[in-house]
Amino acid sequence: MEFSTRCRGAGSRRPRPLRAPPPRPRPASPRPRLPPGGPRGGKMAAAMKAGLGRLGLRVCWQTAESIFRPAGAAPACLVVPVRTKKKYSVPEWARELSPEEREKRLKSSGTIFPDEHIERTFYLACTADIIDPYIPPEGDARLTSLSKDGLKQKMEKLKQTATSQLALRKVKDHDPDFSTKTFPEKAQEIFIEAHNCLANFNKQKLHSLVTERCYPEMVRGNRYRTIRWSFVESLEPPRVVHIRCDSIVNRGNLYGQVTVRMHTRQTLAIYDRFGRLMYGGEDVPKDVLEYVVFERYLANPYGTWRMHGKIVPEWAPPKEPIVKTVMIPGPTLDPSQEYEEMK
Repeated sequence: MEFSTRCRGAGSRRPRPLRAPPPRPRPASPRPRLPPGGPRGGKMAAAMKAGLGRLGLRVCWQTAESIFRPAGAAPACLVVPVRTKKKYSVPEWARELSPEEREKRLKSSGTIFPDEHIERTFYLACTADIIDPYIPPEGDARLTSLSKDGLKQKMEKLKQTATSQLALRKVKDHDPDFSTKTFPEKAQEIFIEAHNCLANFNKQKLHSLVTERCYPEMVRGNRYRTIRWSFVESLEPPRVVHIRCDSIVNRGNLYGQVTVRMHTRQTLAIYDRFGRLMYGGEDVPKDVLEYVVFERYLANPYGTWRMHGKIVPEWAPPKEPIVKTVMIPGPTLDPSQEYEEMK
C-alpha cells in the first residue's frame, strides 16, 4: 500500500491509502482458436503427425537392426521402383515378311506409297542424243557419180536436202554468220584440236570443244593409257551433209546439229600403263572416213559449236582388236622351295 506524503499544515489528518482499479470481467465462452491454414490445416497437421510417427518407428527399426546384425553381414537389398519410357517394338509380321509381301499387305490395309520416279541429269547446254541421225550411203567414198549406185546416192541426197534447208533457215536466224561453205573448215579445226587435247590430257580445254554427252565417250577407259594421235592430211575437203534443228521442253530451247563428212589420213597409237603397244602404230598412217556431228545451243547468244558425237554406219568394217597385257600365273611354290629348283 502506498501513502500520500503531502501535509496540509498543523492538525492534519492521517493519509488515505490508494486503492487499485477493479478487474475487468472476462467473457463466459471464449472464441475457439483455429489452427494455422484454416480448417484444412488441421487435417494436414494430423497427417504430418502420423507420418512423423511412422518415420520414428522406421528409424527405431533400422537402429535395432543395426544393433542385432553382425558386423561382417551384408546389408539387405533395397529395391527402388523406377518408371521408364514405354518401348515400342516392331511387330513380328513386319520382321518376317519380305519387302514385296510387306508392301502388298500395307497396300491392302489402305496405305498408299508414292511412285518412285527415276531421275537423271539433264543439261540445257546440249541434247542427250543425235537428232534424226544421218544414214551414210553404203559404199561411200568408193563409188563414182558415173556408176548406177552412185546416181542412186545422188537422188537420196537431194531428198534429204529439203529438210536440211528448213533447218538451215532456223540456224541462220540465231547465228547469222553460219555458212555451209565456211563451216566445214571450222569444224575440222575443232575436230583436230579436240583430239590433240585428248592425247595431251588437257581436260579443261577439252570441255570447251566437246559437249557433255561426247566427253565421257572420249575419255572412258583412257586413264592408264598413253595416246599418240596426229593428223596427216585431208584426202577430200570436208563438207556438210546433214543439218537438223529441234527444240526441247518449249519452242524457245532450240538446238542445231550439223553433220560433217571428213575423209582424212591419221595416225593413232595406244600404249598401256606398262608401255606396250595395244593398238595401231605411230608410223602407220590410215585412211579414215568419219561423219562427225557438231551441236550448238542456239538459244544462248554466247554459245559455240562443239563436237557432239560420231555416226558409225552399219556397213563399216569392224575395228582391229586391242592387244591386252595379261599376267600369266606361275607355279605354286612352298616356302622351302625356290624358283630355280622348279625349272
